[in-house]
Amino acid sequence: MTGIDFIVVTGMSGAGKSAASRCLEDLGFFCIDNLPVTLIPKVAELCAQSEKRIERVALVVDAREGRFLEGLFDILLDLRRDHHLVRIVFLDASDEALVRRFSESRRPHPLAPGGSALEGIWAERERLAFLKAKADLVIDTSSFTVHEFRKLLATSFLDLPAPQKTALSLVSFGYKYGLPVDADLVFDARCLPNPYFNDELRPLTGREPQVIGYVLGFAQAQGFVDRIQQFLRFTLPLYVQEGKAYLTIAVGCTGGRHRSVVLTEELARLLREVGHEVTVRHRDVDRAP
Repeated sequence: MTGIDFIVVTGMSGAGKSAASRCLEDLGFFCIDNLPVTLIPKVAELCAQSEKRIERVALVVDAREGRFLEGLFDILLDLRRDHHLVRIVFLDASDEALVRRFSESRRPHPLAPGGSALEGIWAERERLAFLKAKADLVIDTSSFTVHEFRKLLATSFLDLPAPQKTALSLVSFGYKYGLPVDADLVFDARCLPNPYFNDELRPLTGREPQVIGYVLGFAQAQGFVDRIQQFLRFTLPLYVQEGKAYLTIAVGCTGGRHRSVVLTEELARLLREVGHEVTVRHRDVDRAP
């Protein structure tokens, strides 16, 4: 008998666990929100024995579990020993984004019902740090729209139990605004000639032909892209062997509007040409120069 495909959804309050649950339900998962972790083995038993066998289950687990969270990994290890596929996705967001969401919803933070949302966020980060470190996939939802978030989840979890490819997400960003917290690999393009210092190119973005031609016209930029490709040709098969279904590759420049955008699009084009599934996001391209 084949095992059940379990997705454990966890992460920061306000980062999108409810939205993830609804999306996974649409993808055919049987979803259970806020299930006590001690009942997970019973759920696996009931799903396997039900008349119409349930093959895909999503469990939403959060900080309200308190001390019972400490036993989660032992329970998941037992599920794997019983030949179930188990993956953990951790949803995160910046403190600023989480505070704004709690303010907009007018709900108190579950770990600080009588205090500030920021106090609850800091306490929750500390409590969940061990889960984030063990997650198979970490998603920063700070700048995602609902549609982008659903598309990413669908890309990540409509895979086969033993994926033959790693889905790639490429993101451009500006170092002045901080690193993307969900990045697995980060490449720094600040060493390349900067269109910002060209008065005609400064107000444009890396989406414009003039900027694309300027950036890719330098041999240094071509070498930058070629070496990343060489690195990925070596590492991607290793990620597949380790069962990593999703890899986020970030390319950064100073402001995230010119060089990183051009290079991210060029990398995506070249990776698609050799058969990789690639999504692209430009985190900071629309910020004022």
